[in-house]
Amino acid sequence: MATLILDIETVGEDWDELDSVTQKALTRWVAKTARTQEEYQVLLDDIRNGLGFSPLTGYMVALGVYDLERAQGAVYYTGADTGVSEQYGDFVLKSCSELQMLTEFWDAARSYDTFVTFNGRCFDAPFLIHRSAILGVHPTRNLMEGRYPYLQKTVRHIDLQDELTFYGAMQRKGNLHLFCRAYGIASPKEQGVSGDDVAELFRRKKFRDIAVYNAHDVRATTALYEKYTRYFILQS
Repeated sequence: MATLILDIETVGEDWDELDSVTQKALTRWVAKTARTQEEYQVLLDDIRNGLGFSPLTGYMVALGVYDLERAQGAVYYTGADTGVSEQYGDFVLKSCSELQMLTEFWDAARSYDTFVTFNGRCFDAPFLIHRSAILGVHPTRNLMEGRYPYLQKTVRHIDLQDELTFYGAMQRKGNLHLFCRAYGIASPKEQGVSGDDVAELFRRKKFRDIAVYNAHDVRATTALYEKYTRYFILQS
C-alpha cells in the first residue's frame, strides 16, 4: 500500500476585480439577512475575505504532499521565482505555477492507492478537482469516490476529520489544531501562522512562508494519521 498525505493552501481573487454580476451573485442574500448596517458590513467582509474557500473564486498557492512509506515530502508553491527549489527538512520546497503543481500532483497520484487529508473531502479534494478542470488538467484518481470505506473501490481517501469524529457522530468536530493539541502533536499554528494568514502572506509576497506553513500542516496531518492507525483501526 502506497500512502500520500496531502494539504493545500488557497487564496481568493481580488474582490475589486470581480465583475458586478459576480459580486451581486455572491452578496444578494446579505441585505435580506442583515438586521443592522453593522451586521451587513460584517457579512460583506466575510464574503470578501472568504473567496479563497471556493475554487470558483479562488486558486491554489501551495500543495503539500508526504510519501509515508518513503518518509519524503514536497511542497509545490506559487511565487515570483518559478523553478527555485530547496530542501526543508524532509520536504523539498518547489516554486512553480498552479498549473504545474496540479499537473505534477496528478501524475504522481497514479502511484498511490491511499490518500490522507484532514477535512479533505469537504475542502481539499473538491478544490483540487475543480481547479484542475478549470486549468485543463485531468485528475488521475477519484478522491471523492464514496464517503465511507466500503464504497471506495479504486482508491482509499481517509479524511481524518471524518474518521476521528466518527462521520459526524461527535457533537463538535474540532479542527486540526484541537486534535493536535489533544494528542500532543506539534500544531502548525504554533509557528505563528494559521490558514487565515495565507492571503495576507501572499499579498506581501511571502511565498516561502506559505510553503513552510504548508509543510508543517502536512507533518501534523501525518502524525495524526499515525495515531489513527495505531488506536482507531482494530487489529484482527
